[in-house]
Amino acid sequence: MTNDTPRICVVGAGPAGLTCARVLQGHGIEVTVYDADDSVGSRDPGGTLDLHADSGQIALEDAGLLDAFMARARPEGQAKTRRDHLGTVLAEFTPAPGDEAAPEIDRGRLRRLLFESLRPGTVRWGHRLVRTTRLGHAGARLEFADGTTVEADLVIGADGAWSKVRPLIGDATPRHLGVCFLDARFDDVDKRHPEVAELVGAGHLFSNDNDGRAVILQRNSDGVVRGYIAFRAAPDWHTGAEVDLTDRESIRSHLAREFGHWSTAMRTLIVRNDGDYVPRSFWALPAPLTWEHVPGVTLIGDAAHLMAPFGGHGANLAMLDGAELAHAVGRAVGPDPVATLDEAVAGYETDMFARSGELAVGSNDALVEFFATTDTPDLPPDHEQEHRDYLARAQAYREERARRTGERTEAH
Repeated sequence: MTNDTPRICVVGAGPAGLTCARVLQGHGIEVTVYDADDSVGSRDPGGTLDLHADSGQIALEDAGLLDAFMARARPEGQAKTRRDHLGTVLAEFTPAPGDEAAPEIDRGRLRRLLFESLRPGTVRWGHRLVRTTRLGHAGARLEFADGTTVEADLVIGADGAWSKVRPLIGDATPRHLGVCFLDARFDDVDKRHPEVAELVGAGHLFSNDNDGRAVILQRNSDGVVRGYIAFRAAPDWHTGAEVDLTDRESIRSHLAREFGHWSTAMRTLIVRNDGDYVPRSFWALPAPLTWEHVPGVTLIGDAAHLMAPFGGHGANLAMLDGAELAHAVGRAVGPDPVATLDEAVAGYETDMFARSGELAVGSNDALVEFFATTDTPDLPPDHEQEHRDYLARAQAYREERARRTGERTEAH
């Protein structure tokens, strides 16, 4: 391998992997992305994301897609309401006009925006990774379920919680956080479920009973509300509860009992959803997680720092990881490199560890607190101040990155 012709593979075509590929191509660097899905829209990608000014939006700006994102985003979706289990409003936040510190976008729309920005053929769909093997002093061989094998000088694991790339750099595995949830949705909500629309409003509704049960719902595009009916439980909770997860009415009967002390209006959020419940649970990697650098392999996004969703940092950090790694590779590849590829990737990892560790710890702690049994309501942070902080950190981040880039240029 020469310094300007590395074979680079990204495993995973989520926000992290697609952002990384987009910024790499902006540097003129060839990259191939492999994903197990059959196409960009072949599965339900989940609900909505808020992209923060100090992370996700910086990544989109680096990718040349910030304006396209803003054209699709929903600033009004930043609104948040906290209610108790009887429906009493405990706290409310409505974004001010022009507030774009953390606008919302549906996951599927974001994924498609990123995918369509790449050169045709960049993403190889239908490639489920089954095995990874280190190659000599650097790089790895990827083996896919269809029998395809690929060797690369740099393998970027963007393949989420149960990453097949992660074992190449260590033995960390996700742990269950003691909370499970049922993913539910309401379609054409303003007409078919006006009571749900009123409770959720334009953005998010958070409600819990201070005894381990909660409902978290979010406005999505196209008249859809999605969210979680969550409770403290082990991953196999349904076995002991004798609940058939394939039977909607079996689940509803169980939830009616578990949430029987909630008000009639709030129980509407739990047992009136459209379609089936989708069982899920919260998992996280040990935090803060670091590892000794392994030449030719690295991780971004959930593969590197899977955390609880409280705070909304996961996707934002994932996209910033992708952009920062691509910039690091760009400094090592090309006619005027300022580092070797291995040095560049190791430097990215050091910065990523510092960026993600504290946020992961805080997010996991926040989930535990939200589902704790307590006599004191778990109230939200000051969202107005939170938004000011996003903007201040965005400015500081850009200034620091410009300083570091200038130092590297001068040193070279």
